[in-house]
Amino acid sequence: MPEGSGEGAHSVAAVPIRTVVVAAFAVILAACGTRLPDSAFTTTTVAGAPTRAASTNPASDVGVTPTEVRVGLIVSKTSALGSETFSPPMYGALAYFKALNQRGGVAGRTIDVDVCDDSGTGAGNRNCVHKLVDDDKVFAFAGNSIYQYVAASEVSDKDVPDVAGQPIGNAYDQYQHLYNLYGAVYPRHGTVGYDGNLYGGTEVYRYFKTALGTKTAAVVSYNQADSQRFADLIVRSLQAEGYSVVSEQVDFAVPNFDAVAADMKAHGVDSVFDSLDAAGNVNLCNAMDSAGLVVKAKVTTVQSWDETVRSQYANAPACRNSLYATSMDQNYMDTQYPAVAQFRAEIQAAYPDRADRLSMWELEGWASAQWLTDAMTSCGANLTRACFEAYMNRPVDYDGHGVLIPRNFIVEPTPAPTQHNCLNVAQWQDTAYDGKGGWVTRVPDMNANCFDVPAVAYSA
Repeated sequence: MPEGSGEGAHSVAAVPIRTVVVAAFAVILAACGTRLPDSAFTTTTVAGAPTRAASTNPASDVGVTPTEVRVGLIVSKTSALGSETFSPPMYGALAYFKALNQRGGVAGRTIDVDVCDDSGTGAGNRNCVHKLVDDDKVFAFAGNSIYQYVAASEVSDKDVPDVAGQPIGNAYDQYQHLYNLYGAVYPRHGTVGYDGNLYGGTEVYRYFKTALGTKTAAVVSYNQADSQRFADLIVRSLQAEGYSVVSEQVDFAVPNFDAVAADMKAHGVDSVFDSLDAAGNVNLCNAMDSAGLVVKAKVTTVQSWDETVRSQYANAPACRNSLYATSMDQNYMDTQYPAVAQFRAEIQAAYPDRADRLSMWELEGWASAQWLTDAMTSCGANLTRACFEAYMNRPVDYDGHGVLIPRNFIVEPTPAPTQHNCLNVAQWQDTAYDGKGGWVTRVPDMNANCFDVPAVAYSA
């Protein structure tokens, strides 16, 4: 699938494709259930705010009192895919809000974050939305990372803004009051994209062809419908960029990655893309090292752009050092950028035990909270949802104080045949960061690493 594809300020969002494969395999693995236990509902008040005199702010809207703003956050933390699959954005957002409260909050109001774990089920998601929207009366959502956002229409119908959530499904390309992390040009009036079609650019493949000279790409997928669907999209995108493509398929239940690696070597592939899950990527790399297959780029998803690569790929050092990932954000390890340095400091202060699990998704959750804060700040003391959403829908690009490639929600009524898309690129290197290993940014300026590329349609 298009691995962490980027987009420009006025292009059709390509990035959501990268997250759908996670959701696709969760369909197979997720446990069923009709309701969440009471223990799944947790209210987390972000502490640390300084004591202050009573505010003269008005109680200006739902969830807004003179002294606080109640914000909701839904996370599929206890899903069948494990507690770390969807939770990193939550940690990033909570770290930001904790530091924000310690700085005094927004216009004299602290942020009270109400977290609900929906356990990755549709019923759990409805319960969380009912609890946070109807019972707890949150003003808005931030930092959402939801496997099955089945109650998205209820959130939007009740005019509750959902800011910069992870687009794991198609809800953020469908509903008016939902704003995904990457920006969007789709109308979002109840139907997905343009009559059920979404569009992604080919900038990822153009980058590797231009920067590394890749010509022959393998696309590895499972014999499973969703995996095949996105593999087909990768193939079409690669072919649009002039690649020779070798398609490889493995059995989802009993995958033979050794055979795949041997066949890729025989075909002389110089780059590898896939629509596999995280475990599949590790097993594929192990097989590639065993076969002696060295490629210019093994492109992984932004979900795998994290610290755990160091240990997960321990048995495949050659493949590990060819791992690349792309995004629309600054590298979470690149502290030369003030916003990234701020994120690192705040996540360390809030969650020091997560140093070996830091990730791009944590940075993106932090950026989500920052975006919500900037929108609230624009309203001053008279914070209302109408003012808030005017900020979100303004015809101005948002760059998260330098941590994001500029994006917006300016609607384009019809799809454009081409896109102008920018992206950041990083490569894992064992020798980096004083020999500790880490992700090294491979472009001088992500905002200048841009390409005019074809827009490739795919079904929602």
